[in-house]
Amino acid sequence: MDIIEKLIKQAITEDLGDGDHTSMATIPEKANGKMKLLVKEDGVIAGVDIACKVLKEIDPEISMQILIHDGARVKKGDIVFYLTGSCRSMLIAERTMLNFMQRMSGIATSTYEYTKILAGTKTRLLDTRKTTPNMRIFEKMAVAIGGGMNHRMGLYDMVMIKDNHVDFAGGIKKAIEAEHTYLKNKGKKLKIEIEVRNFDELDEVMNIGKVDRIMLDNFSPEDLKKAVQLINGRFETEASGGITINNIKGYATSGVDFISVGAITHHIKSLDLSLKAVE
Repeated sequence: MDIIEKLIKQAITEDLGDGDHTSMATIPEKANGKMKLLVKEDGVIAGVDIACKVLKEIDPEISMQILIHDGARVKKGDIVFYLTGSCRSMLIAERTMLNFMQRMSGIATSTYEYTKILAGTKTRLLDTRKTTPNMRIFEKMAVAIGGGMNHRMGLYDMVMIKDNHVDFAGGIKKAIEAEHTYLKNKGKKLKIEIEVRNFDELDEVMNIGKVDRIMLDNFSPEDLKKAVQLINGRFETEASGGITINNIKGYATSGVDFISVGAITHHIKSLDLSLKAVE
């Protein structure tokens, strides 16, 4: 089963349990109606495709007229889509659709605001693994919709040697060599990124090589610029740590390739959306 389909099924089961007893009691079984998804604040819409999948899972007979697609900037009062079909089915779908769309739209909106500041620089915005459990695929989808780039999806698709790995391995050289031995023995080809905390560690990594990207963690904008100049294109560069929407431009002017910001997925405000009956 597709992971997205599986997670949507779980979300519906979590909400529905053994039935929507309110709707079943108050609304005739064969009653049909129309609803609209109303935007209640400005932002970037995301999750329309996921809403379609939720509806198909609950009731494939519901028709959906999409007016605004994922990635579009929206303003208060816009209507994203209309639904027509079983009143009971639409109400069963309502909260699950909104939970996905409001959070995804909030992330897409936050991401867009960051990328707007980065316009005109070479720096690309990355997300992180700081995501909601079981929501990562949707949250990273929202980052991409908002104009950002996905970093690794998890622990399995890219090597990321961080400070704790270095400390437990007995140093940078041992960590890098152990990683290469492991990948060779496992027959895996994964990009290798390593985190450095200061210029001494940066010098050591540059002397050793054998990595694809260097993460410069908690460097000031001035030190970051100096580090990028020292690296001089030999490796991809990434800045991380203490970077906010208020100071990101100062980091980007260093010429760093990527800036990763965990806040775009774990410090966000959901976009205010509402599903309303159409009289």
